[in-house]
Amino acid sequence: MPACLGNGWFEPNSRVVRLLHFLPNMKKSTFLRSLILFLAGAQALGKPSFLLILVDDMGYSDLGCYGGEIDTPNLDGLAARGLRFTQFYNTGRCWPTRASILTGYYAQQVRRDALPASKGGGGGNRNTRPEWAPLVTEFLKKDGYRNYHSGKWHIDGKILQNGFDESWRVNNQGNFFSSKGNLLNDIPFQPEQEPENYYSTTATANHAIECLIGHENNHADKPFFHYLAFIAPHFPLHAPQKIIRKYEERYLAGWDKIRARRFAKQSEMGLLDTTLSKLEPGLGPPYPFPDAIRKLGPGEIDRPVPWKQLSAEQKTFRATKMA
Repeated sequence: MPACLGNGWFEPNSRVVRLLHFLPNMKKSTFLRSLILFLAGAQALGKPSFLLILVDDMGYSDLGCYGGEIDTPNLDGLAARGLRFTQFYNTGRCWPTRASILTGYYAQQVRRDALPASKGGGGGNRNTRPEWAPLVTEFLKKDGYRNYHSGKWHIDGKILQNGFDESWRVNNQGNFFSSKGNLLNDIPFQPEQEPENYYSTTATANHAIECLIGHENNHADKPFFHYLAFIAPHFPLHAPQKIIRKYEERYLAGWDKIRARRFAKQSEMGLLDTTLSKLEPGLGPPYPFPDAIRKLGPGEIDRPVPWKQLSAEQKTFRATKMA
């Protein structure tokens, strides 16, 4: 049995209850305590261990430590004791970001994105990486590291063939309440193995916890690299009902007021030294979704117009979606 596969690592528990911002409400901080223990052991070995947490399409100001109104106490605590960037860049999409992080190259260099105004620039969009662009895990493995992966992949090739020792691959991005299509160590996971209350974000976090526990029990003499890549908050962002109920009234104030509050908090924190830009009501999604708009009904809107211009139905619908 793989070291990462423990008893009930799919089960929701007090360690992981928030969809959007992984690991914020651990009552006993199991994950953080384990991490600190492992990092201390790695320091004694002279080689640092790494936990790389990546979320999908999260807003810059969503976390509490960056001005957000969402409760993320454990991440806020890490930020208070660590380093927060005030200027940061990404590729703005799922797969190019991952290619850059794990290879150290621009995505266009390794055939994982196209160059603007160029036909198939760089070898295409999501093609196979060149042989000279291995993932960082292949270098770490040669240096004695154990490598773990939990969550989204979106890189070419199989995971265990790219330097990882264990993996939980979440392919089902359209349904947070089903494991259909997911892979455990590159082997299809059977949905009948999942519990009745399966939830993708919880399963991903618990898999990571089990990996760390397994590492402590079986490989404490080695440093580790853990790539923890959540689907959330990528669309469709399926949240448990108790989480929606907790936040839905919080967003009835409207997105423009919440935006202003986040900006004020960021200014107080010293993260920003500028003025708040105006809303851009003419700026919408990069692709039209007419069928989705019709399906969602009159409560939906695809432009950031001033909140006061929305109908009561639209305000309730949008506040629930933001929750």
